[in-house]
Amino acid sequence: MDRNFARALALVLKSEGGWSDNLADPGGATMKGVTLASFRRYMKAGATKADLRAISDAQVATVYRRFYWDAVLGAELPDGVDHAVFDFAVNSGPGRAAKYLQAAVGVAQDGRIGPVTVAAAKAKPAGVTIDALCDGRLAFLKRLPTWATFGRGWSDRVRSVRVQALLMSAQRPAAPVTAAAPPRGETSANGAPAVRPAQPTPGGKAAAAAGILVLMAGALAAVRHQVADFFGSLFR
Repeated sequence: MDRNFARALALVLKSEGGWSDNLADPGGATMKGVTLASFRRYMKAGATKADLRAISDAQVATVYRRFYWDAVLGAELPDGVDHAVFDFAVNSGPGRAAKYLQAAVGVAQDGRIGPVTVAAAKAKPAGVTIDALCDGRLAFLKRLPTWATFGRGWSDRVRSVRVQALLMSAQRPAAPVTAAAPPRGETSANGAPAVRPAQPTPGGKAAAAAGILVLMAGALAAVRHQVADFFGSLFR
């Protein structure tokens, strides 16, 4: 179920903007984040720049879904992690995004997200994965020769992705696991009566608290990166 695709796509398009044909951009002519090369490859062979500028919303959604969202198995990744990986894939390619996700969750970096990567991503707290992925992505971008030209915009984009991804992860807290009560008369290893585990109290207080903590973590992370960028710029 692509529960977050529409929201993630809207955020990506906000970052990508409209028409761009900057000679310093290795991607070349671009409309709403879709390059002329991609448009020719996936939608219309031999398309001109004018064709690209007239790309429809449906065509835009098709390109992003098929060749970025589906390429990183966005529908199977945890909430928030899906957006962080998807935006990375759009900006730097699905293969690179996959490798950085795999590094963040501790599996082999083959550049292809499959069941092992998905399982590892689900087993790790989403906030931890999002932070590791965004940190790795920013470090990669800073090594590019075009950082001097596009660095400020890229830095702002990664910061926004981090915050939005953490917000997504906070909206779907994991359901509490209820431990089974021991059978009547069951005893512990030393012969003493077994203590029944405390049952979680129904309601949303724990989920709300978890959400608040994630939001606070996101805000602190954003401030931390802003401060780092500011002091780093003083020595450039």
